[in-house]
Amino acid sequence: MSLADKLFVEMCKDILENGFSTEGEKVRPKWEDGSSAYTIKKFAVVNRYDLSKEFPALTLRKTAIKSCTDEMLWIWQKKSNNIHELNSNIWDSWADETGSIGKAYGYQMSVKHIYKEGSMDQVDRVIYDLKNNPFSRRIMTNLYVHADLHEMNLYPCAYSMTFNVTQSKKDAGLVLNGILNQRSQDILTANNWNVCQYAVLLHMLAQVCGMKAGELVHVIADAHIYDRHIPLVEELIQRKQHPAPKFWLNPEIKDFYQFTAQDVSLIDYEAGPQIKNIPVAV
Repeated sequence: MSLADKLFVEMCKDILENGFSTEGEKVRPKWEDGSSAYTIKKFAVVNRYDLSKEFPALTLRKTAIKSCTDEMLWIWQKKSNNIHELNSNIWDSWADETGSIGKAYGYQMSVKHIYKEGSMDQVDRVIYDLKNNPFSRRIMTNLYVHADLHEMNLYPCAYSMTFNVTQSKKDAGLVLNGILNQRSQDILTANNWNVCQYAVLLHMLAQVCGMKAGELVHVIADAHIYDRHIPLVEELIQRKQHPAPKFWLNPEIKDFYQFTAQDVSLIDYEAGPQIKNIPVAV
């Protein structure tokens, strides 16, 4: 059975059994009917995924790998903050009449900064350092820019990636590892979605920089299950688990900006049915 399923089930059980309830407290999110969306939460959940051993897609229910990749590329490759450049409706609730989500996510990736080596945005800086300074301890991105928070329609949830390169003990090749920092996560709707997105990103960056993908470490400050999601999660974690799928990434692509969602796929992916009509708190 897959490690991703094991970690997900253990995390959900821990939140449900040992978490803190926000019921009755002052909370920002609301349900569509206007009532407060309370949660059961755990502080500082850390999950580690070894991408050299398996791809961390849940088999309890299927994760749409092309859709989650498309959203990741919308931020990291297109560096966009406009939903009209995204092939899904995920961000519709936070977009204005022009389709903009404000100075959030892709916008921050598009901003150029001055370095000794020249003017680059955060993505290009990561790629430059991975190719030229792979053992630097300063290879990271940050989307949580306080000066721009007042112009963001939603504060970034997954806000920082820190990359770290090690050497393989097998063949002395370079291995790309990463830490995804997330201030807040809706476990049912977003956990495996984000894990798969950043697993794909690590694989893509590793390929274009002549490395292999290693560990993805996911740190969640506020890992929560919404009150109306509890029965859905309880049913989900009781489902049959299957072996992890195999990950395919188009080996012909050597430039990060040439990847599309069609360049990824999951092979032998057996998973349970989707959970339909999940209520979303906004």
